[in-house]
Amino acid sequence: MPVPDPALPPSRAERLKRATHQTHERLDQRIMAERIFDSRERFAAFLRVQHRLHRHVAGVYAHASLHAVLPDLPARQRLAAIEQDLADLGVPAPAPLHPPLRDVPFAAALGWLYVVEGSALGGAVLYKMAARLGLDSGFGARHLAPAAEGVAAHWRHFTLALNAIRLTAEEEQCVEDGAIAAFAAVTGFVLHEFAVAEEFA
Repeated sequence: MPVPDPALPPSRAERLKRATHQTHERLDQRIMAERIFDSRERFAAFLRVQHRLHRHVAGVYAHASLHAVLPDLPARQRLAAIEQDLADLGVPAPAPLHPPLRDVPFAAALGWLYVVEGSALGGAVLYKMAARLGLDSGFGARHLAPAAEGVAAHWRHFTLALNAIRLTAEEEQCVEDGAIAAFAAVTGFVLHEFAVAEEFA
């Protein structure tokens, strides 16, 4: 990935990375602490977390005003792949914990997208680890498989479009608030799903 030029002001994506770094690190550590590659059952619990998140944000991917600035947004949605992964493992999709996001303000939606799209970067690492469970792009781990253009290029195309959007200072804060809310939501899904997994272990 390109290295930021210290002589230039940080881009929107760079500012979001800084604002959410600690929360992101804690979430990643928590997910790996749940030993999601110890068994297909534990990986299925992770899939259910993913399903909860992607179903929660499905309305964001359908946000008409976002399509004007992120024209490939519908093709980036991974909910259908997650549903197939669950079906591969014989696991039903979980019931939602919260109503799906609807009528999210444009700027806040960008923050949510930053988090959900960014998860594909870590997903590429998890995809390689899923091989130990016999899972791949054809069975059980479709949604983690890197995009055809490569995970780095896929992310770069998203951040270039994200950074080019003109926003007011107030809207910039809404973007950050959206990203923080997204990480909080995922953390809640992880805590709930793995509490249930332990109950039935």
